[in-house]
Amino acid sequence: MLGTYYYHEIIRKTIISFGTLFNDIHIRHKNNSDNVISEMKVGLSYGPMQKFLAKLEQQSDLTKPVAITLPRMSFEMGSIQYDSTRKTGITQTFKASDGSNLKKVFMPVPYNIGFELNIFTKLNDDALQIIEQILPYFQPSFNLTVDLVNSIGEKRDIPIILDSIDFQDDYEGSFQERRALIYTLRFTAKTYLFGPIADSTEGLIRKVQVDVHSETNTKTAKREMRYTAVPDLITAQPGDDFGFDETWEAFSDSKDYSPTKQTDI
Repeated sequence: MLGTYYYHEIIRKTIISFGTLFNDIHIRHKNNSDNVISEMKVGLSYGPMQKFLAKLEQQSDLTKPVAITLPRMSFEMGSIQYDSTRKTGITQTFKASDGSNLKKVFMPVPYNIGFELNIFTKLNDDALQIIEQILPYFQPSFNLTVDLVNSIGEKRDIPIILDSIDFQDDYEGSFQERRALIYTLRFTAKTYLFGPIADSTEGLIRKVQVDVHSETNTKTAKREMRYTAVPDLITAQPGDDFGFDETWEAFSDSKDYSPTKQTDI
């Protein structure tokens, strides 16, 4: 139980996947003839809004050779909360394969991760360009496929839900101070957290046998057909695709065959 080391990097992967959604946004500036005179990729980094505002205030003197470049975006994880609406049985398990061995996995635990995306611009048109490249994808959610557990190939679609949009204009003081228009978008990622992955103690099913009866009472009915399926290679492992040999065997009505139990070997 507690104390068993494991680390699937699920929260880290969710953070990276969320940031990847916004790492290729561009803005364009046009002249009066509607010709593009410049195009800029909007920078994205991980960090809270307060640090970027502090950096702007410290570099308010426009004569300094280096200053933070606007427009810019930042994002950060703000909360983790259990989601009881997606709860499953705490002892329910399923089988998965790492390519060679069968694994026993407990059902994942649903958690909501809160994110905040901040957009900093000097011009309002720049902010509107960025906003319009984001909002149409969220109605109000956007599904993002995340490889949650590499060892068993567990991939799931994680809904990213847009919860709210706020706007503020941090312009105070003289004209020499830098202006910053800030849009704040808050999101919720509905992800899953997995516990430790254990080796399954159960063997692989290498043969399936089904008896077919014409009557519902299998205790007294005669067996009429038997279906058998086995892999082409008896040494096949999880994930192998060697096909199956399927056979149907008919039994004569003149013989009294009693039903037999299905056997897995």
